[in-house]
Amino acid sequence: YVMEAARRGYVAYTNCTSAKTGVVPFGGKHATLGTNPHSWGFPTTDAVGFPIVIDWATSVIALGRVQQLAREGKSLPPDLALDKDGRMTTDPAQVAALLPFGQHKGYGLALADELFAALIGGSLPTIRGRDPIPGTKQTPCFYFQVIHPDAISTGLFSNGRNFNENIKAVIGDILGHGNENCMLPGQPEAQNAAHTAKAGGLLFSTAEVEALNEIADEAGMPRFDVA
Repeated sequence: YVMEAARRGYVAYTNCTSAKTGVVPFGGKHATLGTNPHSWGFPTTDAVGFPIVIDWATSVIALGRVQQLAREGKSLPPDLALDKDGRMTTDPAQVAALLPFGQHKGYGLALADELFAALIGGSLPTIRGRDPIPGTKQTPCFYFQVIHPDAISTGLFSNGRNFNENIKAVIGDILGHGNENCMLPGQPEAQNAAHTAKAGGLLFSTAEVEALNEIADEAGMPRFDVA
């Protein structure tokens, strides 16, 4: 959503609560928070060729990444997840809860999502996505904000620069001074999108195709050919 808004020339921000809890509060053992992502999009296409999109889950690792490692038979790095007994684990198949990134910082951002949801009218975190409970809400909440750059711009850019020239100058300064090999948020996605467009379709790993074929078998549908 924020990427589409940024492509249309807006600054966009969104956060949402996850469908199920999977993250422990800082210092905790039981998952009472969602992975609760935040995302920002900025209208930088004219300046750098793509919208800068800053998107992160508030867990130290995304749940989708844990599932991917499980499919590929790989271990988690240490200090990312807990098992059902609240002990650290590197086995993605044993993960019962994830830790917040940055310790108290990620916890605070995850909590902010829950507070946004509480103001909107969302459910208790630990009953979202569970068996139905009569008379109560069990759905996640979604907050979305769009800002037109003119609403926050003074127009008083240095050296007579315009809006896009100023963005380009700021990014150039950040990625200068020996930082030329650093990437911008959204750059890998822009590169992958170009690669996908060139290939004429979405690209999947062998492990991902095998997982899709398991779903196809369960649904009685034809399997994908990996040849």
